[in-house]
Amino acid sequence: MAANGEDSAPVVTIDGPSGTGKGTLANLLAQELGWHYLDSGALYRAVGWAAIQEGIPLEAAHAEELGALARNLDIRFQPEAEGPVRTFIGEQEVTQDLRSGPVSEAASIVASLKPVRDGLLDLQRRFRAPPGLVADGRDMGTVVFPEAPAKIFLTATPEERARRRYEQLRGQGCDVNLERITEELRQRDERDTHRNVAPLRPSEGAYVIDTTDISIEEVVAETLRRVRQSLPEKFVDG
Repeated sequence: MAANGEDSAPVVTIDGPSGTGKGTLANLLAQELGWHYLDSGALYRAVGWAAIQEGIPLEAAHAEELGALARNLDIRFQPEAEGPVRTFIGEQEVTQDLRSGPVSEAASIVASLKPVRDGLLDLQRRFRAPPGLVADGRDMGTVVFPEAPAKIFLTATPEERARRRYEQLRGQGCDVNLERITEELRQRDERDTHRNVAPLRPSEGAYVIDTTDISIEEVVAETLRRVRQSLPEKFVDG
């Protein structure tokens, strides 16, 4: 399910709202460094997906039940030489299911519940293992790995993030509306930045990169420069 954690393994955290390019950056960076990869957002989407499958209401009144679901989550990531990392819950592949609109909304809701976050915290930390970990999420640098020596926070305008999401879904054959996606992103940002538990914000010492008008190649190069400044050469130039 997850790699065995070792505190000595370095961690690079990549946080920020959806649509900023976190997943793409984390995947490319992990490949460049030869490190493990954690998509923490997939864990919350997986809890949301599992809750929907089991008929558990996405409400605070059911927070403990959702937390138990998170603690017992049987999830694994299968990297591919080409294309996105494949995600499995049990034996069922859910890679595409976890990217659907309803599951994304469910993920944002369950992520605001402390029992769910507590249930997933240990699981996320177990992904830390030599030679290192690139952790992609929304609270990797603030909550999960606050001691990480290299922290990146990506931003982009809501309009650009919505456009990227729109193009992604269109490419998957989905019938989507750009205005609706934009409004959903704005609502999610409002909810995520103002929630009481682990609100979305740059962690102390995070290096902020605005990806609105720059290519992913430029983002990767800037991130690698920052990582190499923050870590000993033995970790990043093997």
